[in-house]
Amino acid sequence: MKSLERLLAAVVKRMVLRKSIIPALAIILLIGGCGIYSFKPGGKSDIKAITIERFGNDTAEYGLADRLTDLVIDAFISDGNMKVVPLDQADAVLVGTLTGYSRRPYTYDENDQVLENQVVMNFDISLKKPADDTEIWNEKMSQIGVYNVASETEEDGQNRAIGFLVETVINRTTKSW
Repeated sequence: MKSLERLLAAVVKRMVLRKSIIPALAIILLIGGCGIYSFKPGGKSDIKAITIERFGNDTAEYGLADRLTDLVIDAFISDGNMKVVPLDQADAVLVGTLTGYSRRPYTYDENDQVLENQVVMNFDISLKKPADDTEIWNEKMSQIGVYNVASETEEDGQNRAIGFLVETVINRTTKSW
């Protein structure tokens, strides 16, 4: 590395002596900008352990919040960036409520027959510090899951919407962008 720096300095000095300042500056900027880069996020959260409370359910969709909670817990375990632990060992607590649910037509064929439906799920989700109950973040989220009415069920759409929610929550919780 030292020999590269000496070579660069000699080239720059020669160019400056020949009154070629612009090319010298271009070389300095080009090589100086070639630092170490990473495609990893700017940082990770300082939260190492999390408790995930059972999601609340303000809709008429029985059992959906429990399934949602189980999928969120499984996703955090699979992700591996944080341990899912009991409340007394947690750095943070994830609290969520399913606040809205609807199913609507999404696409139609030329005869106005529904080809795909979409499930729309709305959530209030927050991450809190258990020691003093202060919020780390709090967001209203809406996720959509589309499913083919001929070959899939509404549950397939629900699973897609939940999958998008889980990805969003994990990224929001584990990454400090």
